[in-house]
Amino acid sequence: MSVFIILFLTAVLVLFSGVLEKGKYARYIGILGLIVGLYFSFFPECEFFAQYKAMYEYGDNAALFTKISIIITLLLFFLGGFAFSNHRSHQSELYALMLFALSGGLVLFGFQNLVTLFIGIEILSIPLYVMAGANKTDLRSTEASMKYFLMGAFATGFLMFGVALVYGSVGSFDLYAIHDFAINNPKNLMLIMGSILMLCALAFKVSLAPFHMWSPDVYQGSPSLITAFMASVVKISGFFALFKLMTLGFGGIAGDWINILGVFIIITLLLANVMGLVQTNAKRMLAYSSVSHAGYISLIFFGLNNFSTSILGFYLFAYSLATVGVFISLIWVEKIKKETSFAAFNGLGKKEPLLAIVSTVSMLSMAGIPLTAGFIGKLGIFNQVIAGGSSFLVVVAVLGSALSIAYYLRLIIAMFFYKEDNFHNTEKASITYNIVSIVIILVLISMGIVPDLFGKILGL
Repeated sequence: MSVFIILFLTAVLVLFSGVLEKGKYARYIGILGLIVGLYFSFFPECEFFAQYKAMYEYGDNAALFTKISIIITLLLFFLGGFAFSNHRSHQSELYALMLFALSGGLVLFGFQNLVTLFIGIEILSIPLYVMAGANKTDLRSTEASMKYFLMGAFATGFLMFGVALVYGSVGSFDLYAIHDFAINNPKNLMLIMGSILMLCALAFKVSLAPFHMWSPDVYQGSPSLITAFMASVVKISGFFALFKLMTLGFGGIAGDWINILGVFIIITLLLANVMGLVQTNAKRMLAYSSVSHAGYISLIFFGLNNFSTSILGFYLFAYSLATVGVFISLIWVEKIKKETSFAAFNGLGKKEPLLAIVSTVSMLSMAGIPLTAGFIGKLGIFNQVIAGGSSFLVVVAVLGSALSIAYYLRLIIAMFFYKEDNFHNTEKASITYNIVSIVIILVLISMGIVPDLFGKILGL
């Protein structure tokens, strides 16, 4: 909880820096707060907060590492210096909203109670509704904000109805009480319906089909940095909350919801990857890529074992870094060319080779190509699913991965094999772009070559 308090106070300071007309320091205050929060993440929780364990407590080392992952991801956004270049008049507000959303994400890692889960989701979501519409002069951005808000409100209704049914059957919001009740009463219809409604609500947050329809439009219409934030920090937080809720709270009735989730996964993997093939806009293609990865990550629920949380943490961190790597290039191209079509990336390998390389390595990692972190992440999940006896889902996932390679290669080919069109701008990417790119390349490859480093970090 100490990390949550540090980052929440940082968000308040960043917000008031704009009020006091010191908005130019907002980014640096945010960086300092994130570094302090990251530092305190490695220390045991203060004993004072033990009294709140019934509502909020971090679990094992994998949960800790995943929490650290979202802090590092946002820190990379802030350090990159490419944040909100078109919104200088209200940068402090946007930086503050990102930090507030991050605080909500941290709550989702430590919730022990359905009330805390709801609070965390709302703290995470409400700033996103505002940030999605940050481009006030762009109708697409306004549409994205309204669509995300309306669909988010609809999903919240599902969540609260589910919570009501669960409370009505169990008489408690506590996850462990729900767990015990589910084991002793596996045929309680009200509990089963509540679990399915909450599964659907969180499926919206992580953009699992058929609850993904908002995702392509919102991702394309939102400012690119916010899209990257949604696809990384928000997805990591949402998936960890979904994993904790369904395995800890509703593990005793898994047989009643696991097949429904399996159907969601099959639809997600096939639909998202097929739709990704027909896109002409790189940003929209990455939206469908994000949806497809929701399907891969959801495979973690099949064949659960003692290493599942660690496998999930590894995959989420690898995916998050790869997302940042791709969006670094997309943000720069959009800044120069004012568009994000595939043609806008023509000649990027010659103009900005480091940005093209980090995008290539990131997309290869997303596709699960060997010697990248994404390959190790997918391998770990696929091995678990096969051991659990759900080989058909792995076949569908491999087919989806094969399809994804095709649309990733389209962007890679555009960067390295097509000549630049009207790329007369002489502006070069800043040193911070290049530093963040180098860090991402090294981490993705090192995690792919020496994955045991992850185990050492977790103390496994």
